[in-house]
Amino acid sequence: MQGIVDFIVSLNIPLVDEGIARLISHLIFASIIAVVAPASLVILTWLERKIIARIQNRIGPNRAGPFGLLQGFADMVKMFTKEDITPAAADRVPYNIAPGLSVISSIMAFAIIPFAPGFIGADLNVGVIYLMAVGGLGVLAILMGGWASNNKYALLGAFRVVAMLVTYEIPMIIALIIVTMVTGSMSMQAIVEAQAGLNWYAFSMPLVFLIFFVAGVAETGRSPFDLIEAESEIIAGFHTEYSGIKFGMFMIGEYVHMFALAFFTAVLFLGGWQIPFVTSMGFLPAWLEGLLGFLALNVKMGLFVFIMMWFRGTLPRFRIDHLLDFCWKFLVPVSIVLLIAVAIVVKIFNPVGVAQGPWLAFGEYFALIIVNFGVGALALLAVTRVARQSRNKTLRSVTAVEAPAPAGK
Repeated sequence: MQGIVDFIVSLNIPLVDEGIARLISHLIFASIIAVVAPASLVILTWLERKIIARIQNRIGPNRAGPFGLLQGFADMVKMFTKEDITPAAADRVPYNIAPGLSVISSIMAFAIIPFAPGFIGADLNVGVIYLMAVGGLGVLAILMGGWASNNKYALLGAFRVVAMLVTYEIPMIIALIIVTMVTGSMSMQAIVEAQAGLNWYAFSMPLVFLIFFVAGVAETGRSPFDLIEAESEIIAGFHTEYSGIKFGMFMIGEYVHMFALAFFTAVLFLGGWQIPFVTSMGFLPAWLEGLLGFLALNVKMGLFVFIMMWFRGTLPRFRIDHLLDFCWKFLVPVSIVLLIAVAIVVKIFNPVGVAQGPWLAFGEYFALIIVNFGVGALALLAVTRVARQSRNKTLRSVTAVEAPAPAGK
């Protein structure tokens, strides 16, 4: 953002000092995010339908425009021109607020994403806490929409939000705490800078990376965690009573949330805008380094968006008890053990009053790898043993049932 501020100041506009220029730069950034993030729905819906069609050996949208590229615009026009119906028994105030809150909560997360070196809306020193707080607003929007609709299926969808999304926030927050401990800062910009070179946290902490991404996918409510809108069980879940532009706003909120998750996963675990041996060498002009960093971050983001779309086309939906068991009996215990183990490693390799040299940093890197693989192996061993015991118990109960006697005897 400093580059934009310097450019505005260099124009020598009357009454525009550095403070006003900084305010203008923030307004420009907010306007771009407010337009681009929701507009991404048009491209993402087309891309998702094409990817899933390819997985299912179909063609996908190919009528509206070349290669079906205008299908998203056609869907948007159709959705926004449909009649906006409000149920007579609905609580109108929260019913009407919920769709807008869903979009706003997702867009607010973009304020702390470092898109390129120095290009960030707000480099907060409590960026991780801000991310946790904003993430809870989306859950509140869904709960408001389901409760205010005065529909039993919408209410069931809202209850599932409380049971599922709040549950998966626990391992996600623990993963964020682990990243904060290793970095020593809650600033997103500092987290990216700490991953210079090949020091990406996805390599040194692969299990933490997987826990964060899986919990994040559950937070978005997408497959295979889309129980909050399971059509075969509760019709359309929390947005059963929504139509027209309000339903469209919920869809925008879901896709922007997916967009934000992909960006934050890239920032926290794949070095953000860092390109190994390119962006950190210092031999490139600042504008070219910023452009390459922006492109690199978007490529990493696109990888995670593709993975989430791949999940939707290949994985079956979880059962509600299996989904909660997976979090409480696997993700939460594993993340707590990881938190304790990583805290010990960080304490050992960052002694008080001693600057961390290259050998200590090297030892910490490999200690984190060993801890992650060790905890992962123990977790898989425990899960395998529990599954075997459960299977044997089921087999014993089946064989204990006596066959019915033949008729007439």
